[in-house]
Parts: sequence; C-alpha cells; structure tokens
Amino acid sequence: MKKTATPRPALAAGIAKVLKRLHYPLDVMLLCVRWYVAYSLSLRDLEEMMAERAIGVDHSTVHRWVIKLIPLFEKTFRKHKRPVGKRLAHG
Repeated sequence: MKKTATPRPALAAGIAKVLKRLHYPLDVMLLCVRWYVAYSLSLRDLEEMMAERAIGVDHSTVHRWVIKLIPLFEKTFRKHKRPVGKRLAHG
C-alpha cells in the first residue's frame, strides 16, 4: 500500500525557525514538552518513558527543548487567546 502524505499545518515563523535546527522528529519533541508541562514529570522520567518506546533521548536534550519551545508556544498561543469574562453587547 502506498502511504499518502498528510499535509502538515503551517507553523508560526518563530517556531518553524527553532524546530529547523533541532534534529529529532517533531512529534517526539512536542510529546516530551507537552508531558513535561502538563503532568509535571521529571526530565529523567521522560527519558525513561521515551526509552520504553525505543526512542533514545537524553534528559538534557528534553530540557533544551523545554527551554527553547515553551516561550515560543506561549507567545504564539497568547496571540490567539480570547479574552475571558467579556460579554458581547446585546443590542
């Protein structure tokens, strides 16, 4: 069977520039950073979890991803964040 390429959504310019220099698959990097932030796992726990999935990544590498990517994600997500608590005027 022939695999069809799924189109990758366009990334913000700043994020794409940083990811270009990182040499791991995007999904691995995003998964590690997401788990680190969402579940407050230690870097060594993430290293072990990735090893269980046959992905060799060092805890210091994950730390570098977190340092580089979190500020970019925060900046990008803030642009798209909607104000909370404001009501629309019903006329």
